[in-house]
Amino acid sequence: MKNLYITGAAGGGKTTVALGIALKLKKEGYKVSYFKPVGNRLKLNGSEDNDTLLMREILKMEDDVKIISPFIAGISYFSGLKNQEFAIEGIKEAYKVVNAGNDLVIIEGAAFPYAGAACGLDAVNLASQLNAFVLNVIKIKNDFSVDKAIFLNNYFTAKGLNAIGHIFNNVPRQLLSKTKGVYQQILESTGCENYGIIPMRPEFASPTVSEYYETLGGELLTGEDKLDQIVEEVIVGAMTTESALQYMRRLANKAVIIGGDRADLALATLETNTSALILTGGLYPDVKVVSRAAEKGVTVILVRDDTYTTIEKISKVARHIRSDDTTGINIAVENIVQYCDWQKIIKSLEN
Repeated sequence: MKNLYITGAAGGGKTTVALGIALKLKKEGYKVSYFKPVGNRLKLNGSEDNDTLLMREILKMEDDVKIISPFIAGISYFSGLKNQEFAIEGIKEAYKVVNAGNDLVIIEGAAFPYAGAACGLDAVNLASQLNAFVLNVIKIKNDFSVDKAIFLNNYFTAKGLNAIGHIFNNVPRQLLSKTKGVYQQILESTGCENYGIIPMRPEFASPTVSEYYETLGGELLTGEDKLDQIVEEVIVGAMTTESALQYMRRLANKAVIIGGDRADLALATLETNTSALILTGGLYPDVKVVSRAAEKGVTVILVRDDTYTTIEKISKVARHIRSDDTTGINIAVENIVQYCDWQKIIKSLEN
């Protein structure tokens, strides 16, 4: 049976798709392992990849984390790379350990397909080295998302890889009909086979306040016990108080970014359904804001960055399943069973 290399852009849901497929295949009787050759370095755990920690625990793997994810790359990974050839050989040796005694390995790509290309650690080279078919997870934002998927598929094919198809993941409700009626047909007309269209489910796809806090850092002024609240919308409070109230009343479970000196707007925001207030510029708010937020059970995060930098950081926030998130794990499997042709995926890997 061939291995499955799952690639796609950061925040597209590669890990949840990998998790769902792995657990479904295990339920069908296959011995499945997980491998992430190029992991991501995050400040939460230092040198270990969060996705690897999750998959290791859920799949009950006994291999060391540094075997499952042997190479960790940050945005300046060149600095720590002393021997390119050693990196590739180390990945291949680690893969042998993870692969031993299993029917197939679910291989998760790095944050982006091109990550590590300077050292031969990109998706194309690794999928080839690890004898894997490629499945592209597409995060639909607009028409350009489809262009990118076609471009990647053509590139994989030109390089001699078997790109078996794609899965549209976390498709927003407003783009669901267009994905089914337009995007899917366009991709299939170019030879990209569709394996599923997974709609966005707010209770699963929306990040929690905790994930925003982990990304932004800063100081937690209130709401230490409300970090598990989901955030469905993020808006910037650059409006009058009257306009803000009319707009914010229409949005639930939102995070609002405002300057710490906008006490009027902060207080108005707290009278609507809000998950978090993110105060920028390092400006401590009026005591009334903190007091009212505590009464309302709203988390207030004070960050030193300006609003523009804060928005840039927030754009990288994505929902991450945790090993104790039973609901999230069940939904990951349910998405594969209900919205994807998992039988066709198995058949493709057996050919």
